[in-house]
Amino acid sequence: MAHGGARPGAGRKPGQSTKLNQKAREEALAGGISPLDYMLALLRDEDEAKEVRMDAAKAAAPYLHPRLAAVEHSGDMTLRHENALDELDEPGEGDPSPVEG
Repeated sequence: MAHGGARPGAGRKPGQSTKLNQKAREEALAGGISPLDYMLALLRDEDEAKEVRMDAAKAAAPYLHPRLAAVEHSGDMTLRHENALDELDEPGEGDPSPVEG
């Protein structure tokens, strides 16, 4: 018998985890307030301690603001900013000639 690899009928059935997650969400919301609602209520409560409000903000942030993805530049980066500044100082075609005097 071969070891490893995909086997027919093995693993979680499609959609099963989604159904369980949806059921858990529905039960949590049936209680009246979601965890996110609770964290936002703490965050907005100006009578609450600053540390508690900051912790609530940190916990709620991923639900409201996605993380920025890291981007890897794959282009040619041979132009340095010093060279670009030098190019700006050189008059080109169509540029007005420098005024002397």
